Amino acid sequence: MRDATVVQPESRSVTAVRHRTPGWVGWHRARTVASDLCCASLAGALAFFVRFGEVTPYVAPYVVLSAALPVAWVCAVALNRAYEPRLIGLGPEEFQRILQCGFMFTAALAIGAYVTKTEVARGYVVLAVPLTTVLTLLARYGLRRLLHRMRARGGCMRRVVAVGHRAAVAELVERFRREPYHGMQVVGVCAPYHGRDEVAGVPVLGGFSDVPLAVGQVEADTVAVLACPEMDGTALRRLAWRLEKTRTDLVVAPGLMEVAGPRTTIRPVAGLPLLHVDHPELVGLRQVVKNLFDRLVAGTLLVVLAPLLLGLALAVRMSSPGPALFRQTRVGRDGAEFTIYKFRTMGIDAEQRKLTLVSEGRSVLFKIRRDPRVTALGVRLRRYSLDELPQLINVVTGDMSLVGPRPPLPEEVARYGGDVRRRLLVKPGMTGLWQVSGRSDLTWEESVRLDLRYVENWSLTLDLQILWKTWSAVARGAGAY
Repeated sequence: MRDATVVQPESRSVTAVRHRTPGWVGWHRARTVASDLCCASLAGALAFFVRFGEVTPYVAPYVVLSAALPVAWVCAVALNRAYEPRLIGLGPEEFQRILQCGFMFTAALAIGAYVTKTEVARGYVVLAVPLTTVLTLLARYGLRRLLHRMRARGGCMRRVVAVGHRAAVAELVERFRREPYHGMQVVGVCAPYHGRDEVAGVPVLGGFSDVPLAVGQVEADTVAVLACPEMDGTALRRLAWRLEKTRTDLVVAPGLMEVAGPRTTIRPVAGLPLLHVDHPELVGLRQVVKNLFDRLVAGTLLVVLAPLLLGLALAVRMSSPGPALFRQTRVGRDGAEFTIYKFRTMGIDAEQRKLTLVSEGRSVLFKIRRDPRVTALGVRLRRYSLDELPQLINVVTGDMSLVGPRPPLPEEVARYGGDVRRRLLVKPGMTGLWQVSGRSDLTWEESVRLDLRYVENWSLTLDLQILWKTWSAVARGAGAY
């Protein structure tokens, strides 16, 4: 039987495997550099012709400056490490570093002009640098979307060897399969031997002491270590030494899950790197800002979309008997009940017919495909979430937020366990992580996990990211029924 503990690195010889960077990483980086050059060139040319109009001897230095801007911009981005492979395709850090480059580039031009006593046309700088930054951000977003589409088809993936106990590894494999845009594909597992040769369809290549050999066997470029008592600090340090020769990336998943980076900091104490976790900010000034933002945006949208709302209300009244608005009791923050407003998408006897559709042992959340109670117009309204627009009224009145957990029914809340009730600590939202991650295609467990992740990691930046992603989720209509 294979040993589940980590052996000393000297106890067996490991054949060094030359590290090979995945080909798609170089391809994506080359495209990124080319797009940055094009964005800076376009911004420089536009700024020049807007500010000066034509080429004359007087503005010759600005012609040179516009020509040098793309190279200088790419160098600044590289110095700020915005081309690092770990930033590719995921998270806000890539965009944050581009914004930092824009600020630093502007500051460098101003300081350089002051030190050298050079007169620089401020109109040119004010146009060139911000425009370069904005175009670069848009291009990076486009490249990320392209990368996500390729990953959805199985390309541009990092090959991962997962290290840990089988239950944790199986959960990790399922998460990566469910969210392929992360770019992680588990191709091998190192786990304690229990007579089975695979976990969630992935082959087990050995025990904890066989990780470097497994990396070479499946040509992996990343090792993901999950929390387990065998992989303590000493074992991880020795594993890092053994992977150092092949330059294989080592990532460690802490035992504390669903906590985002902004809430965690590493603080060395007595030579030990301690992970400090801040409490989620559920009250205070940030919540006041969130409430003001929600009500201002919702009020503005109600005014702007008033003609559309009136047209949809008339269409609902004409398509089937009954009122245009559907009112239902939902549970909000701290368990307070409120009346939610939606455009009616079902017949007026929907609640009575629901009793015949509910099956024994169903999950807490009742959702079925091709619900016979939904009207023809209701199908279209639900597909593009138009039926939820009246919830802007709930946002203005303070019962809901633009972003938050899904608003539950009282009978759903009555079946909540202890952990699930934590989703009631914040206001429910018109959209949320559940909306941009699959909507009704999600299982009850997945929906709860996403709602709890939002509660634990709320921030105004996260709200803006979810609102941005909601447009594409609604346009696709995936999971809406």
